Amino acid sequence: MIGDHVIVKHNGKVSLLVTTHSDSFCSQASDTICAMPATALARAIADRELSVLEVLMAFLNRIDRVNPSVNAIVTLCPEAALAQATAMDQSFAAGNEKPLYGLPIAIKDLVLTRGIRTTMGSPLYADFVPDIDELYVERLKAAGAIIIGKTNTPEFGAGSQTFNPVFGATRNPYDLARTCGGSSGGAAVALACEMLPIADGNDLGGSLRNPASFCNVVGFRPTPGRVPNWPKQFSSDQFGVTGPMARSVEDAALLLSVMAGPDQRVPISLSEPGIDFLGPLVCDVKGMRFAWSPDLGGNPVDPKVTAVLEQALPVFEDLGGFIDAADPDLQDAKEIFSTFRAWMFLAKFGEDYGERGHLMKDTVRWNIEEGLKLTLADLTAATTKHATLVERIAGFFDIYDILLCPSAQVPPFPLDQQWVHSINGIELETYLDWMAVCWAITVTGCPAISVPAGFTESGLPIGIQIVGARGCDRQVLEVAYAFEQVTQQARRRPALS
Repeated sequence: MIGDHVIVKHNGKVSLLVTTHSDSFCSQASDTICAMPATALARAIADRELSVLEVLMAFLNRIDRVNPSVNAIVTLCPEAALAQATAMDQSFAAGNEKPLYGLPIAIKDLVLTRGIRTTMGSPLYADFVPDIDELYVERLKAAGAIIIGKTNTPEFGAGSQTFNPVFGATRNPYDLARTCGGSSGGAAVALACEMLPIADGNDLGGSLRNPASFCNVVGFRPTPGRVPNWPKQFSSDQFGVTGPMARSVEDAALLLSVMAGPDQRVPISLSEPGIDFLGPLVCDVKGMRFAWSPDLGGNPVDPKVTAVLEQALPVFEDLGGFIDAADPDLQDAKEIFSTFRAWMFLAKFGEDYGERGHLMKDTVRWNIEEGLKLTLADLTAATTKHATLVERIAGFFDIYDILLCPSAQVPPFPLDQQWVHSINGIELETYLDWMAVCWAITVTGCPAISVPAGFTESGLPIGIQIVGARGCDRQVLEVAYAFEQVTQQARRRPALS
């Protein structure tokens, strides 16, 4: 028992969370709290309209009721969270300035969390418990967030389909027979099901944007260095980033305000403080120049995706913007991305591959083996072509303010399908090719956000990707906010209870 609250367990797992005053915490009241925006929850706690304990209990009860259907949160730490919430209420001081005070969050299972099991979705690390937090987890804690557990991810984050041999698959809450995407799939589902008010993710080839699209939430990939990653094997990595996920653009900006900011240990970290992302996101879209690229230069895109996005495009014109059909020059993007991804997989997991490669899934082994084939000439060519591509993209954004394109090339696909092998009858060579509209943007270094844009006729979510010039993260958030306020598509939640 913690205060007036009792934890009931079954087979060593939390199965029910109740209070000794059962009438004080009905399911309806709990769900009302869980449906509140993170910004509103933070204000309610700061104004003492809600206690930290009330908020935490609401989310823990909802997790207990909903999570078994979707398998989004794979590790839960209720005892420690409840103890922390009780202590925070007892020590609450009016006027506290911690922006996430009392908000629960579960961290992606790729990310180091001190004292909490971090499996990376791999049997190689099924029992691994780190003794440190990653930098942004430290920042979340310092801002008052309560870490309640971990969200599911594919093995080593490889692939935009969230399944692994440790915890199994995470289901799409809009259709339980379909995937939620990935690799931040558990986070996206937890948000969509209102089991968390905010969530984190990381993105190499689309891992923030793809699951956001598949689950009708917001996923923001910031400019590299906006959220410094530490500890990290490659201090100047321009490809893998960390960013916020939320049910609204405003909530994502709130979380980014805590995650962002410089750190001397990370050479590419940007100097602007995270507080720059607080405050109203209202902007004047009138006169902005938008480039619309329905396939980002010839990638196959399912017509059901295109149909939804083309219905959403007039919103930008209604806001006063001008839209041109235009593709950025992404020549060599595939070679650049494939080369650096293979090199990073080899560097990160090569030792594990040599000792226990048979325990890895085939796509992880393939990435490492591609790395083993690389030569110095390959890396030199990719580095040179990357510099040229970045220069071309800078020129593109001299003409246009914002690029619009799909967040994913297909709607959510069946859960038993590991990856998309063909689109529109076009066979795809690798498990990465169906996410080209995301990883091609990764190579540019530009900030990009996936925002809910609508639904297919069968009720599957589709997101639009809004991309800005490198460093223009706030502008991307402001445009996304303007679009979101008109469409209100993010308000549509799955029918789970």
